[in-house]
Amino acid sequence: MTNKLIALFCIITLSGCLPSGLTSRVMEIGIEKRMSANTVDELDDGLHFALCGAGGPMPAPKASGPCSVVIAGKRIFVVDAGSDGVRNIMRMGYPVGKIEAVFLTHFHSDHLDGLGEMGTLRWAGGANKNPLPVFGPEGISNVVDGFNMAYSHDAAYRHAHHGDVVAPLSGAGLIAHAFEKPAQGELTVLLKDEDLTIEALAVNHAPVDPAVAYRFTYKDRSLLITGDTVKSANIQQFAKGVDLLIHEALAPNLVMLMNKVAKKTDNTIADHITHDILDYHASPVEAAETARDAGVGHLIYYHIVPPLVMPGQKALYLNGADKIFKNYTIGEDGVAFSLPAGSKEIIQTSDSL
Repeated sequence: MTNKLIALFCIITLSGCLPSGLTSRVMEIGIEKRMSANTVDELDDGLHFALCGAGGPMPAPKASGPCSVVIAGKRIFVVDAGSDGVRNIMRMGYPVGKIEAVFLTHFHSDHLDGLGEMGTLRWAGGANKNPLPVFGPEGISNVVDGFNMAYSHDAAYRHAHHGDVVAPLSGAGLIAHAFEKPAQGELTVLLKDEDLTIEALAVNHAPVDPAVAYRFTYKDRSLLITGDTVKSANIQQFAKGVDLLIHEALAPNLVMLMNKVAKKTDNTIADHITHDILDYHASPVEAAETARDAGVGHLIYYHIVPPLVMPGQKALYLNGADKIFKNYTIGEDGVAFSLPAGSKEIIQTSDSL
């Protein structure tokens, strides 16, 4: 039963059209489907990507805080942990308890404010006996220590209530794995085994520093997630030939329209913000130029700023980027792609939640 069908049954139920016994049975079927869902089991061997958060710090109906899921074979990794990201992971049917590690691109709040919840759900959702590894550049230990302190009471309560069957204390919280930001033109290998390599590269998000992107290579397939950045020769260099480039993009034309309105309405704070954010993000046009010049297979725009909420707004957002690089997707929560091993195929498996 699909989520839409379950929702339809819920609407009918609320209107009083179903007897309570049938409502109970429908709920039971829906719960069984949800509790047994494991999207990873349905995937062929390869490298897979899904957006658990396509937006930035502004609220949007189909763009939660920045969050990406990468499936390498059957192994689950997450890049950034924005608001509602982990709940979207659950909505997409990925087993949160099986998340192997989280990689943070930088320490802006919208990229990490869901980290505590992600750690808790991964712990109690899989009876994990070890904390969630969180990789990040210098400063990650402070971030992790803060979340662990904030969630320490919660961990004690859950263990006292559920015991080791659900919440073994040894698995509560997060554990930091810090690395030095690579120099321009260099990669730092964070994980490497026979089939999988995860690497970090430097990006420019000044005055935010350090800030990094991540490149995943599984067998013969690859993808790169930029995090927040201006257009960067370093990204172009290390995105060369990747199958998927997931690139952040802020639309200057739309942000300047917001700035114009802020000035007109004497909204000093919005005036400053919409002026300041222009100088440390790439535009859709610049992301398209990077994708073209790096020869990537497909470009996914994410960290969409400002939110796309009106008909026709996507064309304004692109502002001609679609003519520069034609193989693109404007990200929404739930967008997913599969890169089967031993193939050149780039298969979009979902366009939204």
